[in-house]
Parts: sequence; structure tokens; C-alpha cells
Amino acid sequence: MDHHIHNHSSKATDLNRAFVLGIGLNALYVIIELSAGFYYNSLALISDAGHNLSDVAALALALLAFRLTRVKATEKFTYGYRKSTILVSLINSVVLFVAIGGITWESFHRLQHPVEIAGLPMSIVAGIGIVINSISAMLFFRQKDSDLNVRGAYIHLVADAAVSLGVVVSGILISLFHIYWIDIAMSLVIVLVIFYSTWKLFKDSLSLTLDGVPNGVDLSKVTDAIKAVDGVIDLHHLHVWAISTSQNALTAHIIIHQDIKMSELRLLKKNIKHKLEHANVHHATLEFENADENCQDTHKK
Repeated sequence: MDHHIHNHSSKATDLNRAFVLGIGLNALYVIIELSAGFYYNSLALISDAGHNLSDVAALALALLAFRLTRVKATEKFTYGYRKSTILVSLINSVVLFVAIGGITWESFHRLQHPVEIAGLPMSIVAGIGIVINSISAMLFFRQKDSDLNVRGAYIHLVADAAVSLGVVVSGILISLFHIYWIDIAMSLVIVLVIFYSTWKLFKDSLSLTLDGVPNGVDLSKVTDAIKAVDGVIDLHHLHVWAISTSQNALTAHIIIHQDIKMSELRLLKKNIKHKLEHANVHHATLEFENADENCQDTHKK
């Protein structure tokens, strides 16, 4: 048990450090990239700086949500503030959509009013971005599958590194051939990358906000797992939802054999909960019924 607690504490410390370092590195790079973008008239750099700024905000909000999950439950908030992680994930996706609109608007404006761009400095600044985004992404690599916000941070940082690589190539082409519309084209590519990475995050967080079944939980497999436990006949009123971006809860009515004793019921409950943990369900509230019992819930299904 002590090892289990220590393991969770170690992961929490690692994640906290990853968020703080990620925020610091990316905030510094936003200042560098934005300044260079205005100085060298590069819309691609300015667009990428806007994207990176939204990532800094996303990381800051994710860090806030992560710390809120550590706050103890109260009489008012009996689950604590774990649900805030889902709300933050939704806010982050909406902020990114706003950034997409701004970059697209400026791209079309630049098409009508093209400007000369210094390609080589553009490539150098973007090259720094590859290094910073890659380092930041690696900070979240080990924990990327443990939480929706952590996965979102990792995906965005990897996408940023890829976009920075594209800006490097664009800068080299502009420097060699003086084709300035490449800068606008790259800014639109950045828009597509942001949209692609954000759309799934938006759908997942919105679904969890509406108490949809979380990704990674298959209701048919959950049902089969419960029915496979000795003593279980059937079940109904099965509901699964997310407490946070990393923890899922379940309630269900379990129909059991009539001859099961109270002492056996404890073991039965333990076996069911063990099966549910393997099905990515961490908190289960179970109500047991006999086969001939008339369940009064009007929403029985």
C-alpha cells in the first residue's frame, strides 16, 4: 500500500514539474517568436506564436485543474474539484478554435496585401521552436495516456514541433526563391494542424461534460465482465460517466442468485469491482437485487 501511494505521489510530482517547465519554456519561446514575427513580417511565425501562446494558456489551465484534483472533497462538492479537468479541456479547445479564426482572417488579409519576408531568420527562429516543443513534449510522454489534459498537452506540443519544422522549410524556400506566398500557405497549414488536433479534444471534452461514456470504456465489455462473475444473473441501470479526465465512475443494479449469503455478497462485490478496474472504471456503486424483485426505477432498461 505504501508503495502504491508513493507511486501516485511520484507521478503527481513529475506531472507538476512537467507542467511548470512546459509553461516556462513555451512562454519564453512565444516572446521570441512573436518579436521575430513582427520584426521580419512573417505571418507564419506570428501565427505559430499565437498557437504557442494558446498552448501556454492551455498548460496553465491544465496545471490549475491538475492541482484542483488534489483538493479534498467537501459537503458541497462531494467529488472535490475533479470535474474541473474536463471543463478546462473544453475551454482549451474553444480557445484554440478562436485562434484558428484569427489566423485564418489574417492569412486572407495578407493575400490581398503581401509583404517581403526575411526567410533565413524565420527558419532559425522556427528551428528553436522545434527544440523547445520537442523537449516540452517529452516531459509529458510517460504520462500522456493517463489523463485527457496531459494527452492534449502532448499532442499539441508534438504538433507544434511539426509545424515549426514546416516553418523552417518555408523560410529556406523563401530565402532561396523569394516566393513570399509560401509564408501565407504555411500559416494556413498551421490552421489545419491546429484544427485537426483540437477537434478530437473538443469532442471528447464536450462528451464528458455531458456525462457521455468516456473513451476507453466499452459498455458491452463492462456488461460481459460483470455477468462473468459467479453469482451474477443479469444487470440493468448501467451508467458510466467521468469524474475527471482520468477517473471514471459507474452505477448499476446487479441481479444475483437468491441463495447468496451476506458473507458471499462481500466477496461478490469485491470480484465485480476488480473486473471493473480492468475495464477502466475506478469508482463503482452497486445495488444488488434478487431475480424476482420488482425494481421500482421507472427508467429501467
